Amino acid sequence: MDLNLSEEHRMIRDMAREFAQKEIAPIAAHHDETGEFPYETIRKMGEQGFMGIEVPEEYGGVGMDTMAYVLALEEISKVDASHGVVMSVNNSLYCYGFLRYGTEEQKQTYLRPVASGEVVGAYALTEPQSGSDAGNMRVTAILSPDGSHYVINGTKSWISSGPAAKYIVLFVQTDPDAQPRHKGVSAFVIDTDQPGFSRGKTEPKLGIRASATCEIHFEDYHCPVDHRLGEEGNGFIISMSVLDAGRIGIAAQALGIAEAAYEASVQYACEREAFGQKIGQFQMIQQKIADMKMRIEASRLLIYQAALAKEDFKKTGRRYTLESCMAKTFASETAMWVTTQAIQIHAGMGYSKELPIERYFRDAKVTEIYEGTSEIQRMVIARLETGLR
Repeated sequence: MDLNLSEEHRMIRDMAREFAQKEIAPIAAHHDETGEFPYETIRKMGEQGFMGIEVPEEYGGVGMDTMAYVLALEEISKVDASHGVVMSVNNSLYCYGFLRYGTEEQKQTYLRPVASGEVVGAYALTEPQSGSDAGNMRVTAILSPDGSHYVINGTKSWISSGPAAKYIVLFVQTDPDAQPRHKGVSAFVIDTDQPGFSRGKTEPKLGIRASATCEIHFEDYHCPVDHRLGEEGNGFIISMSVLDAGRIGIAAQALGIAEAAYEASVQYACEREAFGQKIGQFQMIQQKIADMKMRIEASRLLIYQAALAKEDFKKTGRRYTLESCMAKTFASETAMWVTTQAIQIHAGMGYSKELPIERYFRDAKVTEIYEGTSEIQRMVIARLETGLR
């Protein structure tokens, strides 16, 4: 595995770092406290090319690779995980699906404005009764008698960027009688400005509060047939392949959170004094610092490996599910562990909202949950390795 970054990779990493420090750092705490969606900085991120990094220029993106994407996302998330998840959903869950499965017309109409940051995209898979059991959907899309459109009814929940999205990739049952049920799932692109669509309550979340998450409702929503993404019945396959890409993004987000907490902890350990010496001179603190660093660097290697595997997939078609699951699981659990240790190192100040340490802790937890819980990831990894189900 070649870990030498190209000049282009270093350039986009440095661009993202500078942008995050200049534009996001001053407002991160305010948006975390209020839960307001950061429209202005998200628009600026689009202008910088961060909202469609892997999308070719002819579709509004910058045409770079997966490594460029994870490097930029890591830097954005290091400053604020809320901006990071909006960027991840846009790039991985929305844009990637159109790149792989969209028609030329769909790419020009629905990919270009999202990749360029003109509008925000979202991804709707989860329902109130179906989280990890993604195939257990109740939202339906019934083809009209004349075959011109589908009529969609039902509710989706926990839709990241839902309150702000102009377009949403939606997964629903077009054949409720299919056995197994996931074979009846199809994918569509939804224009949220059309009749029959409405947004429900915005979730009062523990962390990533500025990213905005809500329920979405469909009541006799008429979706034209040419808004279907891929073939009818292929929706579950599309959703899972898109999540393979999305998990790499969440791993990069988790890495950024962990790095922010780690760097703050090292600085604090070198400044804070107790019993006549720097707390970083105590062996228990040294052990924490060492373990934090090792887990962060191990996460980085797994993420880079997954990014390279995704690039290999573009050439060979070899799936990278194993690599993305391992990277996401290890990096998310590293973020949770590192932020926990960071609070312990900072002690009372770590528990105070005067410092961002407690925000890192709150933001880290969801990386172990969304786009596949750690438990589901381990199940997938074990099945891939053993061949048993």
